[in-house]
Amino acid sequence: MPKQFVIRYLPIAHDDLNNIFDGIAKDRPARTLTFVDKIDKRIGALSPSPHLGRVPQNAKLREYGYRVLILDLYLVFYVIHDRIIRIHRVVHASRNLDHLI
Repeated sequence: MPKQFVIRYLPIAHDDLNNIFDGIAKDRPARTLTFVDKIDKRIGALSPSPHLGRVPQNAKLREYGYRVLILDLYLVFYVIHDRIIRIHRVVHASRNLDHLI
């Protein structure tokens, strides 16, 4: 059985997730737990399959080795290094990404 990759979150990615969860909790509290479970499972799926996300179209993001996992209206930006997946950002797809990454 192949080794699993370790998933680590940068502090700003934790902040992104907290902001997303807070926003959902304000608008639709009942959906928060469902969404937390969904995002946890989707990001967790990277551990056995780190190339699940696609290579971004943006040349700058590709140059830095980013991959992007799409989760509903959110984009999860991550980098694979050795056996570690570093989650850099989790942002709404409508945001301007140039200054975020």
